[in-house]
Amino acid sequence: MYQWVMGCTGGNPVLLPPGEENLCYRGSMPWGEITSAANCRRNRRSLLIGGASLIALPFLSPAWAQRRPVDLALALAADCSGSVHVQHYILQQRGYAEAFRSKEVRQAIRAGIHGAIAVAYYQWSGYRLQNLILPWTVLANDDDIMRFATQMENAERTIFGGGTSPSGAIEFGHKLLSDLPVQASRRVIDISGDGRNNTGPPPAEARKAALDAGIVINGLPILHMEQDIDGYYEKFIIGGPGAFMVPARDYESFAAAVRRKLVLEIADHKDPAIFEG
Repeated sequence: MYQWVMGCTGGNPVLLPPGEENLCYRGSMPWGEITSAANCRRNRRSLLIGGASLIALPFLSPAWAQRRPVDLALALAADCSGSVHVQHYILQQRGYAEAFRSKEVRQAIRAGIHGAIAVAYYQWSGYRLQNLILPWTVLANDDDIMRFATQMENAERTIFGGGTSPSGAIEFGHKLLSDLPVQASRRVIDISGDGRNNTGPPPAEARKAALDAGIVINGLPILHMEQDIDGYYEKFIIGGPGAFMVPARDYESFAAAVRRKLVLEIADHKDPAIFEG
């Protein structure tokens, strides 16, 4: 049974495996440890997760159950492995923020049957290293969208290294979407990353479990280190009806790629395809 432990990463909940609930995860970059005493304050609140079902989250408002249905529930998964250097992370977050602020994304949200989507954002690296940064948030108007974009832009990085495990990222997104607090017409995991699975089990089992649950997995492979990583994402990561990916040539082109990808996801792109970022 896994635990959501509050603390160690600036107050955000971290999923830890059995026996590690009391550890303070101290991430490191290739050039040395980056952490602080403030980031290692432990919080006694914890939340149990059994299997793949999210039982409860203290940061979700009960009012969620009363909200109207949404067209899409989108779990955004951002790579925070060791290959993602500080400037890469900044460009990634700015890219997400600029995409949500764009006229194209805002129009796509309003054009849906329900005129609203739900979005959650988490960071990932190793197989059991994922951190939920922004819990499920309904975006139904420009105020909602702009507020969420600012939160994305200002989101602190809480994982530094630890390997690269898209399989763990898929499992984590599956858990989030398994106990979605609103009714959604579609459920999608959106994984961005620049490397292959090098820790934990291969993605096949996690991918199949998500697809069997009716979840679509889309990808945003970043080609700055591995020029053929898009082929890996196409073969082993994305899947489900209408699944697609939008490769980004590098982190500088991430903003344009994620904007196009969000528009396609929100507008419910129908035909499996690959789009250039």
